[in-house]
Amino acid sequence: MEGNARIQPLDTSVDSRFQVMEAVDCPDLGRVKGHWYTADPPLCRCHTGLTPADYFGRTLIANLPEKIRIGVINVSVGGCKIELFDKDNYQVYVSTAPKWMLGMINEYDGNPYARLVEMAKLAQKDGVIKGILLHQGESNTGDTLWPAKVKLVYDNLIKDLNLKPRKVPLLAGEVVNADQAGACASMNPIIATLPETIPNSYIISSAGCKDIPDNLHFTAEGYRILGKRYAMQMLSLLHVKTIIEK
Repeated sequence: MEGNARIQPLDTSVDSRFQVMEAVDCPDLGRVKGHWYTADPPLCRCHTGLTPADYFGRTLIANLPEKIRIGVINVSVGGCKIELFDKDNYQVYVSTAPKWMLGMINEYDGNPYARLVEMAKLAQKDGVIKGILLHQGESNTGDTLWPAKVKLVYDNLIKDLNLKPRKVPLLAGEVVNADQAGACASMNPIIATLPETIPNSYIISSAGCKDIPDNLHFTAEGYRILGKRYAMQMLSLLHVKTIIEK
């Protein structure tokens, strides 16, 4: 969910009704951890790229009444396994994580899950958590236990944030699709089984979302399309009649 594509000029105009709670201090952006800002990208850490969350929020805003505001919190570490968000065993993963990843993890004081919960609790003072977004899986390719590992993270979030699972869906996106020669496309059939483990979960298709030559990351347009699909699914769950097509 960190995002990789370079932010382009068309991505820089954002309705102020779409907000992001900054999860790290970003002096260069004039942002302070734990505060809300208009959701100008980047929405993850200070120097990340375009993410599905960008056009998720924009699409929701375009289809909801003007009195409604949307807020997102993006705590992500590109390239990590889902084990990094296991609240009880994350240190085992960190101890073996590649050196290039440690700096990203340390921006969350070494515990991204704890930072996510910390920020979410602050957000609950201002609004209601309506859903959880997930876009991860490349590093767990071939791991048939991935759905159970995701359920552990989801269940912990539900408990730690005092949420009701029937009211808080999990939206999980596919990795780069086989139609784009995705390097980890074999993970998508495993991702597809997630609703068998988490009943209130929904899979967001990556079909047709173009990728870059590494076959691991989407282009900016691919991220835009994927983010809109996340939003269309959420709007459907909210029983909102949409005006924007996928």
